[in-house]
Amino acid sequence: MLSAEEVGIIMLSLKVSIVAVAAILPLSFGIAWLLARKRFPGRVLLDALVHLPLVVPPVVTGWLLLLAFGRNGPVGAWLESWFGATVMFRWTGAAIAAAVMALPLTVRAMRLSIEAVDRRLESAARTLGATPFHVFRTITLPLAVPGIVAGAVLGFARSIGEFGATITFVSNIPGETRTLPLAIYGALQVPGAEAMVTRLSIISVILSLGALIVSELLARRAGHGRGGHVL
Repeated sequence: MLSAEEVGIIMLSLKVSIVAVAAILPLSFGIAWLLARKRFPGRVLLDALVHLPLVVPPVVTGWLLLLAFGRNGPVGAWLESWFGATVMFRWTGAAIAAAVMALPLTVRAMRLSIEAVDRRLESAARTLGATPFHVFRTITLPLAVPGIVAGAVLGFARSIGEFGATITFVSNIPGETRTLPLAIYGALQVPGAEAMVTRLSIISVILSLGALIVSELLARRAGHGRGGHVL
């Protein structure tokens, strides 16, 4: 049986992950479309920057977020002066950290899906007089939907497991920023909390594994049977 504290941790983790994924979906799709369809100066640099959170230590990502969103940071100072708001030591800060870490995976899944769309269908529609927006709305977007959903699910799985950037950026505050990974880490420091660690670890594995399986199945569908993968 889960305690009230453990239920709260799980619900907070789900809230943080869902908000993080919802916030980056439009940005992820826009970047994925640019990388898949356009050739422009700086394209390689953009691709590298998007995937940077995958290769640098998460602590570095958290530190950079701290510099940007801290009270003296450019974004943090702007939020406080204009809206009187801060994301420091708040669940919204945890969502930002999760979103940054999930962005590379969501972009990759969506990019693969967009690249798998048959360009001949789009060309045929334009030949018949369809506008570029109509082609995008009726052909490109529907065919890319499995990859978009796969990217969202994969981003959710990454958000659920986010630890390093979150604890560096917004610390480990019970009821506010203590998501599943942070709660497991905290319980490991407490003698006699092995049962809590076990329960939370099992739930974390189930959520992440389920999301990975769903995203992979959707990515294969987006690849139109040509072996598309997101991992």
